[in-house]
Amino acid sequence: MKTIAVTGAVLALAAGTAGCSSSASKSGSSGGAAPGGGGKKTVELITGVKSDPFYITMTCAAKAEADKLGVGFKADGSAQWDVSVQRPIIDSVGAAKPDGLLISPVDTAALTPSLKQIQGAGTKVVLVDTAVTDTSVGVSRISSDNEAGGKVAAQALAKLMGDKGSAIVISVKPGISTTDARIKGFTEEMQANHPGITLLPVLYDNDLPATAASQIQSTLAAHPDLGGVFAGNTNTGQGIATGLQAAGKQGAVKVAAFDAEPDEIQALTNGTLQVLVAQDPGAIGAQGVDQAVAAIDGKPVTAQIGTNMVAITKDNMNDPSVSKYFYKGSC
Repeated sequence: MKTIAVTGAVLALAAGTAGCSSSASKSGSSGGAAPGGGGKKTVELITGVKSDPFYITMTCAAKAEADKLGVGFKADGSAQWDVSVQRPIIDSVGAAKPDGLLISPVDTAALTPSLKQIQGAGTKVVLVDTAVTDTSVGVSRISSDNEAGGKVAAQALAKLMGDKGSAIVISVKPGISTTDARIKGFTEEMQANHPGITLLPVLYDNDLPATAASQIQSTLAAHPDLGGVFAGNTNTGQGIATGLQAAGKQGAVKVAAFDAEPDEIQALTNGTLQVLVAQDPGAIGAQGVDQAVAAIDGKPVTAQIGTNMVAITKDNMNDPSVSKYFYKGSC
């Protein structure tokens, strides 16, 4: 496979990344002291989907950073990407009044009132990975440049497709800051620079791999010229890989997927996926703890931090400078 323009090169989309430590301990200490009170500082993390390797990697690095700084740390997350599932976790953490809260909100608006209430009670809130539209929420926002990542995925996919045929985006659901930005970057790049490719309407799988597998099979039946797919996140990438294998189209339909969790790395190895646009969730977690602690201590805080991304292919995946971006299944 010909190398794409960004193959092997880390996309330094913004400065200020932090390394991911691999020495996280297996248990966290609980907090609960009121913000501003005496004793050990406490920071809690609420992830989007706690079983997702992206968030596991983030949690491991955040825990390691908290240990290094002598900060009490707890983590929890939604069982699925759903406001009704995440809101009770937010309310429970708010009642405990930690000094700092790192959170990946699963909606850009619905959880804002709860977060503003927690922030108003004195907890320093840092938004990690995803964000809410209300800019008054959060002392810092730390994320990948997802729009640029979507553009990278479009460039890679267009080259693999020979700039012709149909392509489709399958993603989670509308109203998520990160995936919305990825779709925007992908769509704008395709429309502006790849006129030979026809974009089909975006499909949403509600973060369910089985749904993504069904959707890609239905799309193949309706559009025999389908040449490329952009998967908006980890679970979608898994589902697309499964659906293509079942349809006997592995390798014939090119796939660019976001993230680099273990199953996706395996799919890249066996040729079901061709490009992974990996983020750096470890850096997001470590930076989140750093910014929360700085805010708790009354020190300067960086309002916006972007972290690195790297395009991973079968050709460069064994390079240590690239493989360090693979996500973890556990600490």
